[in-house]
Amino acid sequence: MKSWSPYALLVIVAIALDQWIKQLVENGLAFQEKVDLLPFLALFRTYNTGIAFSMFQSFGDTGLVVIAVLVVAFVLYLATRTPAGHVIARIGFALIVGGALGNLIDRAIYGHVIDYILFHTPVWSFAVFNLADAFISVGAALVVFDELIGWRHEPKPSQD
Repeated sequence: MKSWSPYALLVIVAIALDQWIKQLVENGLAFQEKVDLLPFLALFRTYNTGIAFSMFQSFGDTGLVVIAVLVVAFVLYLATRTPAGHVIARIGFALIVGGALGNLIDRAIYGHVIDYILFHTPVWSFAVFNLADAFISVGAALVVFDELIGWRHEPKPSQD
């Protein structure tokens, strides 16, 4: 269990940071009012009643909570089967779990997820998202990266 301690800590830190920022946003940012930070980056508080990019809104709160719990359980299953030497993948799994639990907390308490980061240009706008979503995306990228590293380092079969 000791080998999982740093990853459990990363999950806790990810959840705490996500929830803290969401509280700052809830208390200090008007609903759906854009605050430009950079020419391509703004704060924009909105609520997502679905999953990523507002998908599966028709599943309702209970259905989305069940899906989120199943996804977290599956990711934890994969993480526990990942060898200790795959540190990058384990960090990735911890970020995915932390992000998923951060959004799950929102959904369980509010019935929606609080989103607030908006990338945009004058002619294009990306979906509004939050830090938990970023943790999930970065975590998934790290898991894929770790797999690619492992794939590149597998011994090639000898051609006798």
